[in-house]
Amino acid sequence: MRAAVVRNFGGPEAVEVVEAEVPEPGARQVRIKVAAAALNPVDAGVRAGFFGGAGKQIGFGWDVAGTVDATGVATAWSVGDRVVALDPGMVRPAGTHAEYVVVGTDAVAKAPGTVDAVHAATLPLNGLTAVQALDLLELTEGQSLLVTGAAGAVGGFAVQLAARRGIAVTALARPDDEEFVRSLGAAHFTSGTVGAGGVDGVLDAAVLGEPALEWVRDGGVYVGVRPGAHPAPVRGVRTTAVAVTADGARLSELAALVDQGALTLRVAETYPLEEAAKAHARLAEGGVRGRLVLVP
Repeated sequence: MRAAVVRNFGGPEAVEVVEAEVPEPGARQVRIKVAAAALNPVDAGVRAGFFGGAGKQIGFGWDVAGTVDATGVATAWSVGDRVVALDPGMVRPAGTHAEYVVVGTDAVAKAPGTVDAVHAATLPLNGLTAVQALDLLELTEGQSLLVTGAAGAVGGFAVQLAARRGIAVTALARPDDEEFVRSLGAAHFTSGTVGAGGVDGVLDAAVLGEPALEWVRDGGVYVGVRPGAHPAPVRGVRTTAVAVTADGARLSELAALVDQGALTLRVAETYPLEEAAKAHARLAEGGVRGRLVLVP
């Protein structure tokens, strides 16, 4: 099979598409024939060597949408099932930016039936990150939440999911994104600062750090999206960061929300797998609204 990998860290030009062995599923695993796989900022970090692995071949991609192609023992999935899955990992020979990928059965969910595979591939990583971050916040109906980077992939999902929980969401984004984030369910909008101590919690998808922490009330909560990079607690504010994990059951819930029209999936552009380097270059340019998606 073909797979997008990096063998020498660097910019987008370091991305290669190579021939690799087709992986075989073991017990409680399935092999997915990849129909689409999203490109995320974490992939740029892998390419640049932020997560180590010098001297190794390292594959890209965490999201996948496709069809079950083979199964190991002890799985309820069948060949031909349309699925989505999260396959997390920083340093491995191949990821989801390939023609086939093997994942654990508990990472898999039935694909949304109302969207194509390209759109479905934008759900697993960012959707699970958003919902797991909201779980860490532990906010309840009627409380207030500021989402930074609210027009981004994680931020957009977080706005929608928090609003569904009855949380009053303030969206921090660029001025020209106001109409969009309000359409997601944001009750309030800002493109600048927020009053000190003005909200019960912050989901800092834009990685602002300490400035965002100042907007949380005494005894509130701050959740970041980079494990280990969240600011230290102050004023009784609990600070932590989400470390996303594969969760097929939760992913199934998110897929159902897509089918209900309650979650918006956004695709910016698609690229064939052999043009993975071009997709990385586009990501590096910035200003992408929605996800870039590779299609084998």
